[in-house]
Amino acid sequence: MPTPWWVVLLVVIPYFVFQLVRAVVRLVPVARRNWGSLGLVSAAGWLWWRYGWGALVLVVLVLGLLLAVWWWQARGSWERLVLLPATAWWRRVSLYQLHWREAMTLCGLSQRFDDTRVMPKLLRVRCTAAADEVLLRMPRGQNPDLYHKASADLAYSFNARECRVYTGRRAGPPIRRGRFAVLLRLVDRVRFRDRPRLVWLVFPRRDPLREIVPAFPPAEEPDFERLPLGLGEDLRTFVLRLLATHVLIVGATRSGKGSVQWSLIRALAGSIRTGLVRMWAIDPKGGVELSIGRELFARYEYADPEPMVAMLEDLVSLMRDRQARMQGAVRVHTPTLAEPLYVLMVDELLALVALLQDTELRNRARSALALLLTQGAGLGVLVVGATQDPRKEVVELRDFFPTRIALRLNERNHVDLVLGDGARERGALADQLSAEPAMRGIGYVVLDDRPEPLRVRFGYVTDDDIRAMAIEYAAPAEPAPRSAARHRTKPAGHVNHRARPAVGPLLPDSLAGLLDGGEPA
Repeated sequence: MPTPWWVVLLVVIPYFVFQLVRAVVRLVPVARRNWGSLGLVSAAGWLWWRYGWGALVLVVLVLGLLLAVWWWQARGSWERLVLLPATAWWRRVSLYQLHWREAMTLCGLSQRFDDTRVMPKLLRVRCTAAADEVLLRMPRGQNPDLYHKASADLAYSFNARECRVYTGRRAGPPIRRGRFAVLLRLVDRVRFRDRPRLVWLVFPRRDPLREIVPAFPPAEEPDFERLPLGLGEDLRTFVLRLLATHVLIVGATRSGKGSVQWSLIRALAGSIRTGLVRMWAIDPKGGVELSIGRELFARYEYADPEPMVAMLEDLVSLMRDRQARMQGAVRVHTPTLAEPLYVLMVDELLALVALLQDTELRNRARSALALLLTQGAGLGVLVVGATQDPRKEVVELRDFFPTRIALRLNERNHVDLVLGDGARERGALADQLSAEPAMRGIGYVVLDDRPEPLRVRFGYVTDDDIRAMAIEYAAPAEPAPRSAARHRTKPAGHVNHRARPAVGPLLPDSLAGLLDGGEPA
């Protein structure tokens, strides 16, 4: 049927305008994500069109020379601002975008809806010195548990050994100070807003924790909110918030529990010397682990079980006295010289809660530990417990420890026993850690407010470091304990930190040999 030309134009022109606007709108996010590449291509095209090939080659040579000088003079900033962004762009184009559709489909993370394939959307790829961080947006109808379950498949799909899944931002907003702090905080409120559908996939390219981490120097005034203990696999210093928390350390024989314990003691050494921190220690294995630095402990028990249990009860009494003083005044304890922070370090929890042959002593120890764990955190009375066997008697106390550290474990089910249900599925492969002596001190940390485990290598504190630290940062004298009169006639299990230890472990030789990894006597 003949149609006037103006009718055709009224139909065709709006259609083409709509398609053009739609294409531009779709290209805006692409241009925003690739603004650097588009800028370089546009500048190169303009140079070629305006001045020819000679000018373009000359500019490239000059830029290459400047980059070479930059690399020579400031390699750190060159890697951060040039090499890593270039690596991220190349790996995004050549690996993740190229195989994204295939990997998401075969890993079971895409589905069909209305005859279309719906899959996670790749938003950004960021490279660090050790890993690739891939940011994606989940389609509706998915939750992060699907990605935790598919983490092993995702790792091998993108040529990696492991894939760690994070459901929240890996770093919080920065602390803003200065003239424009108020404006910058408003910007951060938008940038760092909660976006539940975003998931971070971290693919390690190499293991930065294969090398021994040197011990951190002791701080004269430690920050109890940020105690440096080791190095994370993201190459950031792992810092522990000690205030208002208890720490559980579990690892098989020769897994490096001493690295965690002595790194923590070293981080607190400055406050131990001034008396702001009172470190009490129980070493049921005859002082094998902690006696080398006994000058750092205000109280130290190692031989007789009766004084050990008495120390726990003394700490409970101290906690109750402080509780009465704080009642109606303050809610959270702040360490001062008059009201110091008490830290109890128990080298082998199992010896106190399961292996004591005296039933009455064992029940007293369990009761005192339960009271300290349930009430002591807010009162400045903290417990750092270590054990080699995550059996039922120890796991019952697990939920009272907000901070849990799993070093190398012997069995697969031990991971969830120590770190909580589903920890291994979320990436805590503590049962796969190497037993080589050079790989000791590596473990996974789970915090109460962060379900995803963090792989950390703790600092290695040598015996010479401990001896020097014990001389330089010796603890001041401790007031006589309330239970001193009760045990005046008993063997000298409670020792002054300047006295020589007596001989005789709490555990019999057969059990001590098993815990030390040797043959039973």
